Amino acid sequence: MTSRRTFMGQSAAAASALAFPLVGGAQPKPVKVGVLHPVTGALAYSGQQCRMGALMAIEDINKAGGIKSLGGAKIEAMLGDAQSSPQAGTAEIEKMNEAGVSAVVGAFASAICLATTQAAAKYNLPHVVDVGVADQIVERGLKNTFRFGPGYKKCAEVAVSSLHVLNTAAGKPARTVMIVHEESLFGTGTANLLAKELPGYGYEVKEIIKHANPTRDFNNIALRIKQVNPDILIPANYYNEYALLVRTLQQQKITPKAIYSVLGGAASSYKFVKEFPEAANGIIDCNHWFNPKDKRSAELRKRVEAQGQFFSYEVFMTYTAMMLLADAIERAKSPDRAAIIDALASSKFANHIMPYGPTNFVNGQNMGAQPLMTQVHKGDIKVIVPRDYREIEPIFPLKG
Repeated sequence: MTSRRTFMGQSAAAASALAFPLVGGAQPKPVKVGVLHPVTGALAYSGQQCRMGALMAIEDINKAGGIKSLGGAKIEAMLGDAQSSPQAGTAEIEKMNEAGVSAVVGAFASAICLATTQAAAKYNLPHVVDVGVADQIVERGLKNTFRFGPGYKKCAEVAVSSLHVLNTAAGKPARTVMIVHEESLFGTGTANLLAKELPGYGYEVKEIIKHANPTRDFNNIALRIKQVNPDILIPANYYNEYALLVRTLQQQKITPKAIYSVLGGAASSYKFVKEFPEAANGIIDCNHWFNPKDKRSAELRKRVEAQGQFFSYEVFMTYTAMMLLADAIERAKSPDRAAIIDALASSKFANHIMPYGPTNFVNGQNMGAQPLMTQVHKGDIKVIVPRDYREIEPIFPLKG
């Protein structure tokens, strides 16, 4: 919204009700928004976390008075399940279009986002991408597609340059790297970017291993890592495979100088840290992360945990993506798709908990988005890079 809105606007809701009285007893027509995620299948956990973030944002927006420029119209969610596949995601877009949604937020995985944004473009349907990191999503000239967070090229660049800073400060104990990634667009693309970036900083990429989704046994891959014995291991996987890989390394007592993740599915996860504290301890990750100095992020985390859930990056990324869309609808003063696209394209959305500043979209990519570097420390996750958001001094390497 153009005016600063509190996240838990109970009092604002009451104020809004007075500011926008009903006309002739009629309620303003709600604005339908598609909430599309893989809530079943291999990516179900992440998809459900995304959905929770979206619904919490909608709850907050509606409690704070809805879309004020539309007389307090509420946002109404149309839930969709991409079933962890691009084809199912596309089918959901068709349903949402027929149902008359004004926009879509989703759809977590890069491969799914690639398909759903393309399908939505046929209907000039605004699509706010919450998590999908493949840069191809915003490089096809689609006017309907907007991504609030950073892409994987940005994440890879930040990760490698930060690794070099940490390694140099420690006397350059690390020289070799091994990458283990999942097979889809996200993992393969990330691995390719790292393989291109690392040699420029003097690192030798000893080997790159791709695995299927799902993979239920990492013993052979762990044995291979032990044989190659890299200084640095970089995993790029979704949650389940990341957690199993790291636990297998722990069981086989394989301890590189650092596990240094890029968009690691479990590395920046409170769930992983709580369930497997010893395996998680010391892991460094370059990932989506909230501004730890913004007290609203702590308040949102408390609300999520009060529901017995974990404050994962999926939650706060989708929460913020929905807030971005609501801001655009507010300024569009219309549920019309073209008007919302125009409002997103000119967005300067700054009322968020991410370390970004106001949005600045170029070809649908928020140019101010940036990942943060985190490290698991004493059962918690703390920011180590950049210094502006640093909570603890980084520990690198983990072993001499």
